[in-house]
Amino acid sequence: MKHFILSILSIMLVVPIFGQLSPAVTSWLQNTTETGSYYMQGNSTAIDNGILYNCQRIEYSDEYVYVITNGIPSYPTGPFLDGNPSQAESQSAIFQIPLNPDQNTSTLIPTNPGNIGIFVNGVALFDYRDGVGWNSTTNALCGGPGNPPCPGGPMAESDWMRDAIPAERAGFDCSKGHPAMGNYHHHQNPSAFKLDLELVSNICNLYDADGLYAIDSTQHSPLIGFAYDGFPIYGAYGFENSDGTGEIVRIKSSYQLRNITERTHHADGTDVDDGPDIDATYFLGYFREDYRYVAHPGEDDYLDQHNGRFAVTPEYPDGTYAYYATVDEQWNSTYPYVVGPTFYGNALNREVSSINEPTTIYEGSSFVTDINIFSLDITVFPNPAADLLAVQIHDLVSAAIQLDLIDSTGRLIDSKVIEKGSTIGYFDTQTLYPGAYFIKASVNGQSNPIKIVIEK
Repeated sequence: MKHFILSILSIMLVVPIFGQLSPAVTSWLQNTTETGSYYMQGNSTAIDNGILYNCQRIEYSDEYVYVITNGIPSYPTGPFLDGNPSQAESQSAIFQIPLNPDQNTSTLIPTNPGNIGIFVNGVALFDYRDGVGWNSTTNALCGGPGNPPCPGGPMAESDWMRDAIPAERAGFDCSKGHPAMGNYHHHQNPSAFKLDLELVSNICNLYDADGLYAIDSTQHSPLIGFAYDGFPIYGAYGFENSDGTGEIVRIKSSYQLRNITERTHHADGTDVDDGPDIDATYFLGYFREDYRYVAHPGEDDYLDQHNGRFAVTPEYPDGTYAYYATVDEQWNSTYPYVVGPTFYGNALNREVSSINEPTTIYEGSSFVTDINIFSLDITVFPNPAADLLAVQIHDLVSAAIQLDLIDSTGRLIDSKVIEKGSTIGYFDTQTLYPGAYFIKASVNGQSNPIKIVIEK
């Protein structure tokens, strides 16, 4: 897909300094040289997929930012243990995200199957659903792979739509993602299962990956994406008060499970075709309609019916409407997960086939990132170590971080890099002698040595 940038405009236009550009322009993770990887079932060594990860180019005009991306993350994808035959494939996509989003004040726009937003690494965001519903005539699931279509056709929806997060958990990789016909995506907070306080999946034990960021309850979560209405998406933690004051707290969904044993009505009282009774198979929370919205007036740390709020954030000191990737006390994802079930703003299908207006290319690499190695929350584990050592960054990594393993004499033993959009690096320590060593984490000319011990 080719397009042209007006050369005269490019010459005359002075690119604003970093602070003058919208976060919707500057927040994307760019990469034009490194390729991603994936796991095949039964092989715990990641395989190079030959596809450039993160975003390949960012362009912007007065009204839009254009994100050119393959839709591949820097962290390994797969395997998908529910029989999904797909792997993450290049999407070669262009997304047109509005730079001046506004509230939709007319009829609410429901989220839709497929892409409803883009994470800052170019990976797609889906909503809660997986396309499977309940056919009350046959008393069986309908839609989606392996099921007959729901009444009304392949794209029809039933009165009871399945929630992908509990229903498809076995098919998510360690980073809580999976592909749909090659389109790798997350329905939920893109932080690895293994970092949740209560583990609901053991996939990370066999195929170790990481994720876009690691949850940190002590600091405001990073900006991790944008919804199709143009409003930003943050991780799980933020300022207690919407004016940017108060402690850092977990930002909470206002949806909760209904107190029902039968599925005969929706939460608003609408009489609908019956769904299955609550049981071990179709447990409460299996369907989206098992939830109801409960407002929390005066409690800023609870979100509205779209799963967002107007708030001051580090990137928007004057405030913005923002969505949050909600989790519970154990950091397990909670409905509606990121955006939904309706958009706050004016959402459209943002994928376009070409760029048809003058734009400026945002050269992210030409700006000095403000990442500070001493402000990062870095965990080295286990320490003491024996055979394997892991270095975890509890933040969104916006610049490649060099990791050097050094012995007590200052000799370099091994080096690794935590790439942009990843959070973890590993060292094989099986052949090292017992004793004291250092992990030196470096970025922007700054180095932070961390002492470790190898025991045998």
